[in-house]
Amino acid sequence: MTTRIIAILMPGDMGHAVGRALREHGDDAICALDGRGEATRKLAAEAQLRDVGTVAQAVAQADMILSILPPAAALTQAQTVAEAMQASGKKPVYVDCNAISPDTATAVGAVIEAAGAPFIDAGIIGLAPGKGGGTRFYVSGPDPAPMLALDGKGFQVIHAGDRIGEASALKMVYAGLTKGTWTLQTAVLLTAQKLGVIDALLEEFAISQKGPLDAMRARVPFLPADSARWVGEMEEIAATFASAGISPGFHDGAAEMFRILAQTPYAEETRATLDTSRTLEQALATYEKYVPSKT
Repeated sequence: MTTRIIAILMPGDMGHAVGRALREHGDDAICALDGRGEATRKLAAEAQLRDVGTVAQAVAQADMILSILPPAAALTQAQTVAEAMQASGKKPVYVDCNAISPDTATAVGAVIEAAGAPFIDAGIIGLAPGKGGGTRFYVSGPDPAPMLALDGKGFQVIHAGDRIGEASALKMVYAGLTKGTWTLQTAVLLTAQKLGVIDALLEEFAISQKGPLDAMRARVPFLPADSARWVGEMEEIAATFASAGISPGFHDGAAEMFRILAQTPYAEETRATLDTSRTLEQALATYEKYVPSKT
């Protein structure tokens, strides 16, 4: 079997785990670490990804590029890669795996296709490979075959449709529920905290909402570690809802909740350095300090 060279741009929490899974299944996983921070370099080293330096070098060597990074950077990344494609003449398959709206996916695809390269729309659902549970790449577009060929290499790849934007739409509505639920729970709890009824509310939840309360205790204290990068995802979800004629207001509010959490000291943590002893009550007492004052 021919070894493919697959560039992971960039090897963060999800990207480095995907790269490691591909390497363990026989592919050559590369990355471009020029200008990247120490945390990214550490993850790339842990996954044993081959650093080729610049994005231009990754484009020149890769058979396929997987773009996995915060959604706000998706279009800029595509433009950088497209420029490298035009400069080098190399046209690897470009797969946008970011949490972006269908309209943003279409814009990214237009940039890549204008450079003469094939484009695949993808949305990732589930934890990173190796962290328990399944990792699923939903893919769409006129020719998703290069991504479908990666099915079983540490994750599933599922055909979501023949049009660019369908995979991204699926990711958006899915995350609209999951992360939307977490921000709604946080907003409810913070409101109770601010109004002085949090103890009574938690007691009532223990009686009538035990399942949701257990989920809140397990999730809400640890949201800040990811909150900064999830602001952009909520904005993309809001845009997705608006494009379907559904109010974007709920997820605009979710973005604002993540902005608040991103200001707390806990936002300095990573998934690897979370203080797992922190309780819901401790977290809420800290979060309350960063709620904007009424004007």
